[in-house]
Amino acid sequence: MGRAHEVRKVAMEKTAAAKSKLYAKYGKEIYMAAKLGSPDPESNQALKKIIEKAKREQVTADVIKRAIDKAVGGSDENYTEVRYEGFGPGSSMIIIECLTDNVNRTFSLVRNAFTKTGGKLGVSGSTLHQFNHVCVFHLPGVTEDEILEILVLNDLNFLDIEVDEDSVTVIGEATDYNAIRTGITDEKPDFDFATDEIMWLPIMEATFENDDDQGKFDRLIQMLDEFDDVQNVYHNMKL
Repeated sequence: MGRAHEVRKVAMEKTAAAKSKLYAKYGKEIYMAAKLGSPDPESNQALKKIIEKAKREQVTADVIKRAIDKAVGGSDENYTEVRYEGFGPGSSMIIIECLTDNVNRTFSLVRNAFTKTGGKLGVSGSTLHQFNHVCVFHLPGVTEDEILEILVLNDLNFLDIEVDEDSVTVIGEATDYNAIRTGITDEKPDFDFATDEIMWLPIMEATFENDDDQGKFDRLIQMLDEFDDVQNVYHNMKL
């Protein structure tokens, strides 16, 4: 599995372990996408993308329908996207993406998680420069030649291709997400995306020098994963 997919897996695996957290995460995203655009995923590409992601992570059809119905019903509930950056135990650097209806509450929860584990919350831009904002497409059951042909023939920009025995991962600039995804799906609509994300990928990975720091880091990530307001967590540690 490619490095990008590994980072994404670390970011999501604890969250996905709790169905209630997973349902809440996608419920918010689907609700906001349907509220800000059309409730029909065929005419609202942002909503369609989120629903596809939710289904891949086994979010039930009932959860998806309730979130859309809530938006159609004119609920005045609103969520704000916020991003926090911080320094955790050892040399860890962390980016936290949140979707919240109470920014003060979310800030307090995130800050306390860092404080309790020996870390500190940074200002905007304090760790962001150590990450690349990229799009990642992980496609099982395809070959490097198949993907390269699509990318080259459609003049698509990409940063890297990682190849495993039975899969290929394409990494590109975040701004090229739509172009790459459309290019692949237009040429091969039957291709299945195991990962189809825009994420923060560390420029350099680091390791822990002692078990104490790793234990504190694990606790920090666990605390962040337990907050309903937290949507995604990215870090630079090689685990």
